[in-house]
Amino acid sequence: MLDLIAIVGPTASGKTTLAVALAKRIGTEVISADSRQLYRGMDIGTGKDLAEYTIDGETIPYHLIDICPAGYRYNLFEYVRDFNAVYADIKARGKQPLLCGGTGLYVETVLKGYSLPPVPENKNLRESLQEKSLDELAEILRGYKTLHNTTDIDTCKRAIRAIEIAEFYSRQEPELLEPRPLQNSLIVGVNIDRELRRAKITRRLHERLKEGMVDEVKSLLDSGIEPESLIYYGLEYKFLTEYIIGHTTYDEMVERLEIAIHQFAKRQMTWFRGMERRGHTIRWIDATLPTDEKVDTIVEWIQEQDKQQ
Repeated sequence: MLDLIAIVGPTASGKTTLAVALAKRIGTEVISADSRQLYRGMDIGTGKDLAEYTIDGETIPYHLIDICPAGYRYNLFEYVRDFNAVYADIKARGKQPLLCGGTGLYVETVLKGYSLPPVPENKNLRESLQEKSLDELAEILRGYKTLHNTTDIDTCKRAIRAIEIAEFYSRQEPELLEPRPLQNSLIVGVNIDRELRRAKITRRLHERLKEGMVDEVKSLLDSGIEPESLIYYGLEYKFLTEYIIGHTTYDEMVERLEIAIHQFAKRQMTWFRGMERRGHTIRWIDATLPTDEKVDTIVEWIQEQDKQQ
């Protein structure tokens, strides 16, 4: 058995469909690596699509989805803690741990085996960064050598928190952060052509709007969640909240959101390419292949890697 199989790729690449089909084939469960599908009630905007976990009448168990309330600010420390608990349980039951998601920070952190202490709020640092633009914050973040989040930083608040985390870890004693990597892992990247990805993102955005994404965000606001808490999550929740509270028109919201999702997908791919430069081998598979063919190929890769051990 491998330490971990990870299915990664940008938004709209078909990761979940592939991971569920693979889980069914090898008799296992799926651990999510999506930083926003963690939240209950944030379904349409995060593309949760839980129906995808049912295949040929069988529902594949999934983990780390819908585990905390909307409005909460879940962090990397909590993800590592929760992943480790689920991972240990799956292995104890003799099943192959299978991770799927597009949050590269989560994927890379668990592959590297980091055990992260919780990061406290740094009020002085936050105050010093308060007036800086998002571009300025992103440039500061790039200056840190420790593991940090450069993907999900489409708001200043998220960028400031990422800097806060990077600053905290940069000051820790090395032995406290000593990783225990999952070395015998297979990382599969779903490779989707840029133009096809853009077309799927655009189509999926309009489908979600028709499915009631605006009403979903209105419902979250009506439940008492503050607008700034939803804006913190970025992408759909940022732009729809700004529209609902009257900061933009509907057409402006759609146009800006579509651009932001395209940019986000590009940042995801940049992260995965960066993982390769940092020593992770990602075996890329064509997104347009039939699902069964993709699963066949991955099963062959698993068998090859098992023989090498």
